[in-house]
Amino acid sequence: MGDSVVENDSKKIKIGIVGAGFGASFFFHMHPNCCVEAVSAHLPAERELLKQTYKCGKCYDTLEALLKDKAIDAVALFTPAPFHASHTIQALNAGKHVLCAVPAAMTIEECYRVKTAVLNSGLTYMMAETSVYRQDTISAKKFFAEGRFGKVLSSEAEYKHPGLEKYFFDSNNNPTWRHGLPPMLYATHCTAFFIAVTNERLRKVSCIGWGDDSPLLKNNTFNNPFWNETALFTSEHNVPFNVNISWKGAFMPTERCEWHGEKMSFYGKNPHGLDGMLIHHSTDTGYDDAGFFTNDTRLDPYEQPLWYQSMLPEAMRLPSGHDNSHAFITHEFIDSVLRERLPEVNIHEAIKYTAPGIIAHQSALKDGECLTIPNIS
Repeated sequence: MGDSVVENDSKKIKIGIVGAGFGASFFFHMHPNCCVEAVSAHLPAERELLKQTYKCGKCYDTLEALLKDKAIDAVALFTPAPFHASHTIQALNAGKHVLCAVPAAMTIEECYRVKTAVLNSGLTYMMAETSVYRQDTISAKKFFAEGRFGKVLSSEAEYKHPGLEKYFFDSNNNPTWRHGLPPMLYATHCTAFFIAVTNERLRKVSCIGWGDDSPLLKNNTFNNPFWNETALFTSEHNVPFNVNISWKGAFMPTERCEWHGEKMSFYGKNPHGLDGMLIHHSTDTGYDDAGFFTNDTRLDPYEQPLWYQSMLPEAMRLPSGHDNSHAFITHEFIDSVLRERLPEVNIHEAIKYTAPGIIAHQSALKDGECLTIPNIS
């Protein structure tokens, strides 16, 4: 993240918020250098929620109408994922800086199109990936920068969201954009854990999907047969990275990661299970329960600092969703626009997080064939 904005700086970025739900869980109206100029959402109830949340009276029925507002400097797009690429390009073409929810795109071709639009515009683009700013990820980034892991030997991440089928259909039983969503097309919550910490690109993947011929998956627009997908990625430095994303099963809902190093490993907290844990390499000798010789590692419970209480401007030190990441995202975007610098999750990083999942799903459809991930970023 960039340095904190000087809070007595009078300049304010005028932003338009598009899409309620997730979009109503940020703090743009509380940032010292931001003003919510207008809001927009598809449904009247969603527009009203945004107006009340952000204390904003100016409201538009559509994104197109909002983009014509010349007072708006930037937009935050919290629209359905299949529209992220097209909406991002629309907003950039309208001269607006863009913060967009994940993923950046749904196809490799869209990744190229969004990247081209961002670079041609000269405007700021940031993807609102929460895993980059989870409190344990911030700790892992600090451990990596300090060399405490030594060489990273492997990593494992999981995103478990049982019950997602509740969002497959609306109140009129019409399919929503989430109907049949392939898990790996929403992989950024996992890929960000590894890439944001190690700064490596994922270059190859083999992925296996699981489905059960459920009628709930029939006739989805993705032609996706899978509820769950498990991928083994290989990084540019040949580090194996295992990812499981599951919508169905007896799972504890979670988004978490483990980073395994030669000197130390860090197990991120499971909200419904173990607390964070540091595992230190040791030359002390011992034996396992089968009598085999082993090195005894040292396990230390990790009391997770709440980084948002110290790393953000005072007005933004607020508890928020996705392990207190939302206030970080808000500040990083506003600060990057104000300072005319690249945000941490810029277009290059966004594609590094997004493209691997797209190729992983292609691998699952090919029964686990090992595929190369194009270097788009």
